Amino acid sequence: MDWLQIIVLAVLQGLTEFLPISSSAHLILMPRLLEWQDQQLVFDVAVHVGTLCAVLLYFRHQLIPMLRDWGLSIKTRELKGEASLAWAVLLGTIPVGAAGLVANHFEQALRHPLIIAFTTIGFGLLLGWSDRSGGGQRNEHDIRWRDIIWIGMAQALALIPGTSRSGITMTVGLMLGLSRTASARFSFLLSIPVIVLAGGLKTIELVQSNAPADIGALVAGAALSAFSAYACIHFFIKLLDRIGMMPFVVYRLLLGTVLFVLFVPK
Repeated sequence: MDWLQIIVLAVLQGLTEFLPISSSAHLILMPRLLEWQDQQLVFDVAVHVGTLCAVLLYFRHQLIPMLRDWGLSIKTRELKGEASLAWAVLLGTIPVGAAGLVANHFEQALRHPLIIAFTTIGFGLLLGWSDRSGGGQRNEHDIRWRDIIWIGMAQALALIPGTSRSGITMTVGLMLGLSRTASARFSFLLSIPVIVLAGGLKTIELVQSNAPADIGALVAGAALSAFSAYACIHFFIKLLDRIGMMPFVVYRLLLGTVLFVLFVPK
């Protein structure tokens, strides 16, 4: 990987991890469209560490009481303060964790550009519909157990490239009556254990592969992905109520159309 590829892919990971446009699809497609060699597994781990650092830093003031109250809930068996939200995040992660063990065996088959085209357009239309017809006034602290089940199961679909983990969780959140901001915030909190699980799995694969590592490239990739991810979270939440989801829906429709043009057999 040269420095242009490192910079582009790191920033792309940071931006697309939290926007409803699918980071996995972009990281698969960009090297293919630009005829770059596929980025190494060790680089994937580095940029995931960067995005994890960004979301932990952004939500640090909420995560500290969540962890504290979650620990107290185990000890006292009472849900007080931020304990309910902490349990919601953990329980909402179970479906994607279980599905990931199965989907890992089919990962290569799911990376085909036409599969990405279908999921990009299909789930993009669903996101647009939920933004127009769904949404409510409930915030992330008003999430019910039924909501957690639906959002958790929907998150498992994001293992298919092009779906977008943030996109599908926000879509279902809006359908269930959460506000745009609440849907986004809960989606970002859900990303923390998911990134930890995905990064842990990739780290195990990396250790088993004994792949060489360029430390300078990895540090740069992690730093760039962290910076772009933090900026993305900040501005997305700040502007969401003003711009809605339609700009991302339009982008997904255009991207899916381009993929069909490029990869449908002539």
